[in-house]
Amino acid sequence: MSEHETPRADALAWVTGGDAPEKRSLNIGFMALTDAASVIVAATQGFSEKYGLTLNLQRQASWATLRDKLLSGELDAAHSLYGLIYGVQLGLGGAPATDMAILMGLNQNGQSINLSQGLKFAGVTTGDALNLRAHQSGAKLTFAQTFPTGTHAMWLYYWLASQGIHPLDDVDSVVVPPPQMLAHLKARRIDGFCVGEPWSAQAVDEEQGFTLATSQSIWPDHPEKVLGCTRAFVLQNPNTARALVMAVLEASRFIDTSEENKRSTAQLLSASDYLDAPLSAIQPRFLGHYQDGLGHAWLDRHPLRFHAEGAVNMPYLSDGMWFMTQFRRWGLLREDPDYLGIARQVQRLDLYRQAAEALNIGVPNEMRGATLLDGHTWDGSDPAGYARSFALHALADSNAVAL
Repeated sequence: MSEHETPRADALAWVTGGDAPEKRSLNIGFMALTDAASVIVAATQGFSEKYGLTLNLQRQASWATLRDKLLSGELDAAHSLYGLIYGVQLGLGGAPATDMAILMGLNQNGQSINLSQGLKFAGVTTGDALNLRAHQSGAKLTFAQTFPTGTHAMWLYYWLASQGIHPLDDVDSVVVPPPQMLAHLKARRIDGFCVGEPWSAQAVDEEQGFTLATSQSIWPDHPEKVLGCTRAFVLQNPNTARALVMAVLEASRFIDTSEENKRSTAQLLSASDYLDAPLSAIQPRFLGHYQDGLGHAWLDRHPLRFHAEGAVNMPYLSDGMWFMTQFRRWGLLREDPDYLGIARQVQRLDLYRQAAEALNIGVPNEMRGATLLDGHTWDGSDPAGYARSFALHALADSNAVAL
């Protein structure tokens, strides 16, 4: 273990005394997805116990169910979609507006947009070909994503728009829980989907579809899943929340330390209690090895990652703000929210800093920038202007300017 990986001498002092966790047994929700790995490893490989916690993992059937159980208190915290937490904060998607908290980022990259074998046989295997098909007369194509305000909806919409396809006008969009994507594709209820692994890889393995785009090709090292909870949970249990972050941070660092650790984690994930999926569908993309079902194979430069010296785990204010710009772009928000103010409420930078510093993990700047595949640069400096800067949008006011 290198020097920067050694916990500070007082890191474990928080397990006892006045800083001890207020609640020691936690119900933690997760979906059957590869990117739940750090939460599953924290709960099962001894990382939580050292901080005085027992994590009771509870697999959920859908993101809507996970959200409802977070709000009811049945779940204390969860592996969650970034956009789900912000959707609840803003009162979008059917749930009452509730103050929420993002404790840390769980992963970056690793989602995919897949199309059906039918489109493959019809020669629709590129963005240009899909654009032509989407603008033909006749029945609209139907695409599935996993939650109305979720990351997969936003990646799907962003990618389609970058190809000249309006995601709300030119195609139909439906919500399907991640583990059901393949069944819907087989039954020809959908023509494509955006989802996390291992469901895209399994579609390719079973020759039920092909991967047309990865989420990291849209935004390299983009934000994805988070450790989320209600704000009330953090206010009532601040020591517990900090201990939970420390346990998951250590698990995240463990996974990314070596290929051997990644392989053992992939094996763990395949078990019936977690993903209940073949190791052959989980491990390759977990290690960054991609095959798209069209004869192409590559080692991805921006694979699924869980730690990257803390760069993955920082709850960047700009990441939270980006999802709100997309809610605005697609008409989910009828006016601009207080982008920075809301992000400062939701992203629990205080707790994250305490946990990371105690583990000698570097804490990056609160804002970060990136250029996405359509050439738009995001840095959080002008979120309202950014939301209005796209040629394809569904802005609900007269101030929209299509560039």
